[in-house]
Amino acid sequence: MSNIESTEATTPGAQSTQSNANDYDLVIRGARIMTSAGTVAREIGVRDGKVVAIEPLGNALSATEVIELTDDEVLIPGLVDTHVHVNEPGRTEWEGFESATKAAAAGGVTTIVDMPLNSIPPTVNFEALELKQDAARPKAFVDVGFWGGAIPGNKPDLRKLHDAGVFGFKCFLLHSGVEEFPYLEPDEMEEDMTELVSFDSLMLVHAEDSRAIDRAPNAEGDQYGRFLASRPRGAENVAVAEVIERARWTGVRAHILHLSSSDALAMIASAKRDGVKLTVETCPHYLTLLAEEIPNGATAFKCCPPIREASNRELLWKGLEDGVIDSIVSDHSPSTVDLKDVENGDFGVAWGGVASLQLGLPLIWTEAKRRGISLERVLGWMAKRPAEIAGLHHKGEIALGNDADFTFFGPEDSFVVDVKRLHHKNPISPYQGKALAGTVRRTFVRGVEVDFKTPHGNLIRRGEA
Repeated sequence: MSNIESTEATTPGAQSTQSNANDYDLVIRGARIMTSAGTVAREIGVRDGKVVAIEPLGNALSATEVIELTDDEVLIPGLVDTHVHVNEPGRTEWEGFESATKAAAAGGVTTIVDMPLNSIPPTVNFEALELKQDAARPKAFVDVGFWGGAIPGNKPDLRKLHDAGVFGFKCFLLHSGVEEFPYLEPDEMEEDMTELVSFDSLMLVHAEDSRAIDRAPNAEGDQYGRFLASRPRGAENVAVAEVIERARWTGVRAHILHLSSSDALAMIASAKRDGVKLTVETCPHYLTLLAEEIPNGATAFKCCPPIREASNRELLWKGLEDGVIDSIVSDHSPSTVDLKDVENGDFGVAWGGVASLQLGLPLIWTEAKRRGISLERVLGWMAKRPAEIAGLHHKGEIALGNDADFTFFGPEDSFVVDVKRLHHKNPISPYQGKALAGTVRRTFVRGVEVDFKTPHGNLIRRGEA
């Protein structure tokens, strides 16, 4: 038993309403609590926003507030979503910190890490980071961290951003979709990787090859098949190979964003065996949607890289189960309904991005249940591993000393997606009308329940979270 557990222990059956050394701010009791030791019957004691006691059910820990799980609930760690485009400041009509963090909390996500684009200005220097932090601070309903951006010419800014607390740096290997965030050529990426090694930071890469995309068919029109052909697997495979070799040469920690091509799994597995410091994420849309089922003109489904075929989806799931893919995150990339060109349904014109921040857990749980995959494994991919990759040392698990970030989850519940009931700012989603399993009933961030009225989230920095 750890020192914390032994000093916090109480006699089974003891009750107290008076303040003493064994009282907590919050105690949660239940038969199904998902701790780092598995899903067990426990009592969780919280003090000052931290988990300070994990004891057998029946020890009767006392607290200012005591919550008993119902028989059909599981207490799970709050999810960690490390790929969210909040877009504030500059494009708050697409999304903003208030709407994004409410959506996160409603989906059981207690920590997000915001991408350096599509805000204006992008987070490519210290001044831009300060502007974004100022925008987020009064509006955050969950904890919020920030990635920096690596673009041509900002190499001198990387160390300053690192010292200011960003968790790593994102770059593109092709046009990002917005003019203010230009992409890096592979040699420029390698130069920045070398810089990041000097202070042990992380390089995140949107891995599609610009030259391969330039030579692919045009996406214009309402035919999904034409759009799919415009973003071929080969473009992704070439770029992933480029990231692997540059990471091998420099020794940088590298992370492949939103993997959609299963072709790349073999080279990723080989690189990991070789000791390349490589991690990989994929997203709910690649694991739950199928190219064969996307209607023509249905631009709500457009994202880059694209949703691919059924055979590809099966191999991505196998990549997760085999440990080749490390994590599942949303790549929440919203826009206005107008920018999705819903009226014309032109895939060549529509903004490429899926808004799914509030829906990630039920989306993946629905598919996992069908495949016989446990909730514990799902939370490993959606909470523990994203936290580990970003260096969020007190997040992602219900464990002693960690932040008291909890989700009350009803795994046997079901609901039908209604975009008008989501907290996302714009009511458009490829999941509209989809029946999903599992609901988030309550969310706690650092021991405080999210009430969707008063924001209590913290801004977090690398090394402090």
